[in-house]
Amino acid sequence: MKSKIIIAGSIALATLSFSITASADRQLIQNKGSDTLVNVAQAWAEEYRNVDSNVAVAVSGGGSGTGIAAMINGTVDIANASRNMKSKELAMAKKKGQNPIEHVVGYDALAVFIHSNNPAQTLSYEQLKAVFGRGGSATKWSDLGLKVPGCKQDKIIVVSRQNNSGTYAYFKKAALGKKGKFRQGTLDMHGSKDVVDLVEKTPCAIGYSGLAYATDHIKMACISKETGGSCINPSVKTASDRSYPIARPLFMYTNGEPQGEIKKYLDWIKSDEGQCILLKKGYAPYRDVNCS
Repeated sequence: MKSKIIIAGSIALATLSFSITASADRQLIQNKGSDTLVNVAQAWAEEYRNVDSNVAVAVSGGGSGTGIAAMINGTVDIANASRNMKSKELAMAKKKGQNPIEHVVGYDALAVFIHSNNPAQTLSYEQLKAVFGRGGSATKWSDLGLKVPGCKQDKIIVVSRQNNSGTYAYFKKAALGKKGKFRQGTLDMHGSKDVVDLVEKTPCAIGYSGLAYATDHIKMACISKETGGSCINPSVKTASDRSYPIARPLFMYTNGEPQGEIKKYLDWIKSDEGQCILLKKGYAPYRDVNCS
């Protein structure tokens, strides 16, 4: 009986040793940042196992600012971001001996979400400023000439993102202007999905998030630059040709020009195979692709 236990233990130990050795032979790429990109980044990482089984990609979110900070501190290989790096971040990176290189890996339409019962069809930049902007004149849906079924108090519930989010930074600049600020009292969500989930369940709510998080149970406003002007709906096509007013590039940052396995991984992401995964997830490829 004792010999069987010893043999079984030896087999288990050998298996564990093999597992550790196998894991040690694989190169790990650390990838962190934007919640907008996290779903497609995970899809890329999972599919890349079939491309190169010797490389593992560990993906986590936390927001663009979190990913960029990790890259500046040298704790990730690739930082995902839904905004450009800020000048102060670039200066900090240089001070720490890092050399951030920007890679455009796709485009996204930043959609304005409203409850499915909301009768609004079009929202202009002026109306967005009135709703989202500090000191804005629209605090009730009736201020926009709307009566929303299920919104008994008429009060507009403004759903936003936390300030370390690239989505937060891009929407603020695009919709509220370079010096614009969000109104006080917004409900600030940790992730893009959280914004959509809350607006979907709350008749009085309005929020913004990436197009890829849209569902069949929520409504997206058609956006016009001028009140009464023609509007553009958010879509993969209008994000690709940048006709949608709040379309934005999506980035991956590396410290210096990528080399070795990191370069191979980024080249694959930019290939038709990688870009077709991006398209399937609801984003616009950064170039024309052939998806069979």
